[in-house]
Amino acid sequence: MAFKQTTIPGLLLIEPTVFGDDRGYFFESFNAKTWENEAGFPINFVQDNQAFSGRGVLRGLHYQTGDAAQAKLVRVLQGEVLDVVVDLREDSPTYGQHYKCHLSEENKLQMFVPRGFAHGYVVLSETAVFFYKCDNFYSKAHEGGLRFDCPSLKIDWEIETANLIVAERDRNFPSLGHHLK
Repeated sequence: MAFKQTTIPGLLLIEPTVFGDDRGYFFESFNAKTWENEAGFPINFVQDNQAFSGRGVLRGLHYQTGDAAQAKLVRVLQGEVLDVVVDLREDSPTYGQHYKCHLSEENKLQMFVPRGFAHGYVVLSETAVFFYKCDNFYSKAHEGGLRFDCPSLKIDWEIETANLIVAERDRNFPSLGHHLK
C-alpha cells in the first residue's frame, strides 16, 4: 500500500497493491498495523457506510462538529466519482481550500479525510457504490454542511449544475464562512 500526502496537510491518498491474475484480483484495503506504520498514527474505525447512487447524484458537502467529528477512509466499490473535500480547520494554512480526485473501481484509490473537513462527491458513471469507514459514530445533532456551489470555493464538479441531483437539505447548506454552528 502506498500512502501519498496531498497538497492539504493530513489528507492522504492511498493506493493499494493489487494482485491480479486470470481469476480476478485481490488487495488489502485496510490493515491497522500498515496504517500506523505508513500514516504515522493509529486509527480506530467504528462505523462503515455504503451508498448507491446514479449519475449526477451529488452528496455533500457534509461534516460532523465537536465531539462527533469524523475522520473517514473513502473508496468506490463500483463506478466512478469525483470526490471533494474542503479544509475547515481554522488553524490550518489550507483553511477554505478544496482538494478533489477521481475514485473508481478501476484505480482502487482511497482517500483519508481527517476530522475537520467537509466531504462530498458526485457520481460520474451510470451508477456507483461508495464505501467509507468512520472513526466516530454519526450524530444528527452534530451534522453540518457547506453549499456544493459555494461561490468562494469555485468547485468544478465536472457535471453541469442543471444536471446535478442534489438533496434539498444539501442545497440549503450555508456558504463557507457561515457554516459553523
